[in-house]
Amino acid sequence: MDECELKKVGNLEFVCYFQLAMMIIGGKWKPKVLFHLVQHENIRFGELRRKIIGISEKMLIQSLKDLEKDKIVHRKVYRQVPPKVEYSLTDLGKSLIPILSSMEQWGKSYASYFVAKKEKNTKYKLGTIIDNLDEQVKH
Repeated sequence: MDECELKKVGNLEFVCYFQLAMMIIGGKWKPKVLFHLVQHENIRFGELRRKIIGISEKMLIQSLKDLEKDKIVHRKVYRQVPPKVEYSLTDLGKSLIPILSSMEQWGKSYASYFVAKKEKNTKYKLGTIIDNLDEQVKH
């Protein structure tokens, strides 16, 4: 980890590089937008909105604008009627793929920890219930 001191990149001020990364890709919606952009080479706004459950049009627009401003997402406008716009990851955005994949793997490991713990607790509780029933039958 780097030393935490005030730094500046463009208009962004940050104390450490982790903070900078979270400023760029953090928040409620940006990781979900990035996840779907990784899944599709090019994706239209409407399709992206349908895939991200719960996101409003306003928040999707804002997230895409922020990611485009930060050079993570490319917005391609086709001059046709009706208008067509596609979004894709830039090379800088594609550099996030291993990080996002690692985050997904961590999420799976985290979830499996609790599934295993729940199964263990369920087996313990079931064993205790059976033992208690055996004791009641004996008396």
